Amino acid sequence: MLRLAAVVLALLSCAAANASSLSASRLGVLYNLDDASSEVIARSYAQRRAIPMENIVGVHLGRADVIAPAAFAPVRSALIMQLPASVQSLALVWARPYAVGCMSVTTAMAAGYRAEFCEPGCGATAPNPLFDSDDWLPADTVGWWPAMLLPTGDTTLARALIERGIRADRSNPAGTVYLVRTADGARNVRAATYPEVELMEGDAVHIVDLTTPITQELAGAIGFFTGAAHVDELGAIHFLPGGVADHLTSTGGVLYGGSQMSALAWLAQGATAAYGSVSEPCNHLEKFPDIEVFLKHYLHGETVLEAYWKSVRMPGQGLFIGEPLAAPYAARHR
Repeated sequence: MLRLAAVVLALLSCAAANASSLSASRLGVLYNLDDASSEVIARSYAQRRAIPMENIVGVHLGRADVIAPAAFAPVRSALIMQLPASVQSLALVWARPYAVGCMSVTTAMAAGYRAEFCEPGCGATAPNPLFDSDDWLPADTVGWWPAMLLPTGDTTLARALIERGIRADRSNPAGTVYLVRTADGARNVRAATYPEVELMEGDAVHIVDLTTPITQELAGAIGFFTGAAHVDELGAIHFLPGGVADHLTSTGGVLYGGSQMSALAWLAQGATAAYGSVSEPCNHLEKFPDIEVFLKHYLHGETVLEAYWKSVRMPGQGLFIGEPLAAPYAARHR
């Protein structure tokens, strides 16, 4: 009887986790009515991921890199009214805009534009109520719709990214997480957290601590984390489907025309998701992904959108990009 009770409790626990996790039916897909490729890719994505048609909404956003907060506010308000009540998270399927004032478009769409999310840029900014949380019903619990940008500036890349995310699902890869130390003192601050991350070594991932310059090929990457304005070893990284990467620097989320490496470069190299800031955050660890928290949730079977969002304490300036539903370790725990 005790064993039966334990099994029942385990099944109920698993069902509860599934009930509050992100799924295709709970993902809204937004496209930019001012960008023809945006709608094409959005509808293709919804079809490939079996996302309900009622979850797809078009909005007028223009084609500028940055949209003014005053212009953005009514667009977001109207959008929220159009979303089905079941939607808990968003895929933003366009190239531009990637920022709202000094906020990323993913956090501005999630929580609405507020100055405390990005001002002062080098000070503490508004916290993320979803940081390291257990479940995922953010719209219902905190009134947020966490978003990830699926960029369409290169439609071939966008389609490849979608297929990459689908291939990742339940693949349970025995991948490698690369933790990279650099000589850039200001951007290398996350290296202080690497020893704790290395304790997560197990059957799911192999964790490798490297120091630049890196000259060898880096195979089987499921994670790559570094601190640099430009990643010299980028071409040597071979990502598995579902692989993620980010470089702690000031403007990695400035997708076009910036002076530092754009987070888009990670996707072009084969990553399934990445992160970067759109305005000067300084090197506060809280404004960049906590690798240990990210891996804890990702390896537990959560989608990349859930795991990445749960890993950033202060996400106001941070842009999340990639294929939101990729879940390579879902077979382990869901």
